[in-house]
Amino acid sequence: MKSKKKIITILVIILLAIGVFLIFNNIEIKKVEDEYQNYTPQEEISEEQMRQTKVILYFENVETGELETETKIIDANLLIEKPYNQLFELLNKGPQSSNLKKLIPDGTILNDIIIENSCAIINVSNEFLNYENEENKLKLINSIVNTLTNLKEIDSVKFLINGEENEKLSDVYLKNK
Repeated sequence: MKSKKKIITILVIILLAIGVFLIFNNIEIKKVEDEYQNYTPQEEISEEQMRQTKVILYFENVETGELETETKIIDANLLIEKPYNQLFELLNKGPQSSNLKKLIPDGTILNDIIIENSCAIINVSNEFLNYENEENKLKLINSIVNTLTNLKEIDSVKFLINGEENEKLSDVYLKNK
């Protein structure tokens, strides 16, 4: 009989402990839920912020000489018409970081970019040929090719100088992986 009373007492104590645990645990959960329900953002997201998108541009690192990416946040509306031209112009303007430098020679004018069979055909002015040496030429080409092939519809790039093929840039270039 005494053992039954002990067992019943122990079970009652265990049930009370479980009950107390559940009550306190429920109070903590309710506090956390209340905190989330009462959260008010510091500021509303503006229409301009909603239109922002990130683009990846390739520039030369001034310390290492290697190509490096720079992510730039721009208004997505700029990419609605002629996104390829916009990316080229962003490369031509140069990087925001002082650790990077642009590779497109000064004075280069973009005449046009057309897409044929996933190939971006870039028509630029003669100034594009004012690169310093063959190594710089490859960095220049890879900067543009890697930037444009980030777009799904571009697999390769071909360069024209004032609408004509040039022996220095006669290849079709694929992304340098």
